[in-house]
Amino acid sequence: MDFTERVRRIEPSATVAISNKASELGSEGVDVVDLSVGDIVDFDTPENIKTAAKEALDAGHTGYTPSSGIPALKRAIVDKLHDGGLDQYGTDNVMVTPGGKQGLFEVFQTLAEEGDEVVLLDPAWVSYEAMAKVVGADITRVDTAKYDFALEPAVDDLAAAVSEDTDYLVVNSPGNPHGAVYSDEALAGVRDVAVENHITVFSDEIYKEITYDGVESTSLGTLDGMRDRTITFNGFSKAYAMTGWRLGYYAAPEEVVDQAGKIHGHSVTCAVNFVQHAGVEALENTDDAVEEMRRAFQQRRDMLVDLFAEYGTEVPTPEGAFYLMVPVWDDDVAWAEEAIEKAHVATVPGSAFGTSGWVRLAYANSEDRLREGVQRLAEHDLL
Repeated sequence: MDFTERVRRIEPSATVAISNKASELGSEGVDVVDLSVGDIVDFDTPENIKTAAKEALDAGHTGYTPSSGIPALKRAIVDKLHDGGLDQYGTDNVMVTPGGKQGLFEVFQTLAEEGDEVVLLDPAWVSYEAMAKVVGADITRVDTAKYDFALEPAVDDLAAAVSEDTDYLVVNSPGNPHGAVYSDEALAGVRDVAVENHITVFSDEIYKEITYDGVESTSLGTLDGMRDRTITFNGFSKAYAMTGWRLGYYAAPEEVVDQAGKIHGHSVTCAVNFVQHAGVEALENTDDAVEEMRRAFQQRRDMLVDLFAEYGTEVPTPEGAFYLMVPVWDDDVAWAEEAIEKAHVATVPGSAFGTSGWVRLAYANSEDRLREGVQRLAEHDLL
């Protein structure tokens, strides 16, 4: 068969490929410490959310919903956005999607096209590049690794990289794969660059609830000048341990939601009905469970930073999400292959995120398994 140019432009997801390899070894009886994917291994979805889903099923909420989402969930999302200072959004500005990734895909399909310029802040989540390439956009990358993933010292680099020909900028804070939370000063710099060059910004805030040491994550759309040029993405997978439920949303100017709704309606129709009801419960009654998970992630982060230091490897301390970037060989792909083949520890090469010489480690796993993974790496001279 003849395959399209758009599909030939992209590679399979590196995170999925590594996870598949770990699963394959596991099926052969190999004990793999899988630190490759951002799935929350040892926290189940909170009971009240599961109960809400069961009650919705029993109540017959199994059919189609309005394409953009059930009214109760959209109202709950708007309340959440308003709590974060995004008071420009009403229910007509919200699209509920089957997973946060679907929302990003829809908006890329709606706004970006052949020859447009999309700027990524490296290291950047693997799917941003793929989504841009599918529509034929050109990609410009700005490196933050040399600043230990902080954005503020990279703002001048960003300003130098863009022009009035730049169309879109993707900002992810707290970030995957680095766990950095961009400071208000850095975001103000982004705002200045975006306004001066008439750039639309995609603000991916899927890890917004997971921050440490009293750090809070500011929504880019709250800054002066960004209300109408920011599209805000979020979802339920990370903060509420709902990765497999596939529920997300984005908020944008109404005309963007209307146009993206065409893609949404002709592809997924709507998010799953009873899952949306569970989403209402997640937003309205799950703060304590979210805080419990956040504290556990912070403890794991602290343990890992100290443990790597004991083995002589200094790592930048993330302020959010549940990922750690570890400096390794220049050939990070070879390092990751040796880690899984010899130490049976699965990580993701940094080059998959646009940053070679590093690997990403996800600490959404138990402390015992995390400690075991680091010890295996040390025993095989990989640290």
